[in-house]
Amino acid sequence: QVQVVESGGREVQPGGSLRLSCTASGYDLRSKCVGWFRQAPGKPRERVARIYTGDTGAGITWHADSVKARFTITTDNAKKTVYLQMSALTPEDTALYYCAVSRAGGTWSDLARCSKESAQFDYWGQGTQVTVSS
Repeated sequence: QVQVVESGGREVQPGGSLRLSCTASGYDLRSKCVGWFRQAPGKPRERVARIYTGDTGAGITWHADSVKARFTITTDNAKKTVYLQMSALTPEDTALYYCAVSRAGGTWSDLARCSKESAQFDYWGQGTQVTVSS
């Protein structure tokens, strides 16, 4: 059974930075679509960023306009980990951050599906809380 685990969330002051990590036990994240989402209390879940990890290299990434230039999704294939580097955090970034992973991968069609806002994911973590507060 694939278990997705997020880590790195904590309380941070406005303007601060955090790096969230996503791993999947017993599952290779190479050539997969991996996404970061967030949900604040009383608000719908929001897509934050996606990456198609590929076998090597930095992968192909997409970021929501609301976080572009502040957040960066990256992959470390050797460590089988996907990161979300967040900077210039504001209280509006306070949320439970989730990582999600696709089952399919390795084909151009899978890459194309990952590139779309409608990209679907099969495995989800329990989330890690990020709180931005002074």
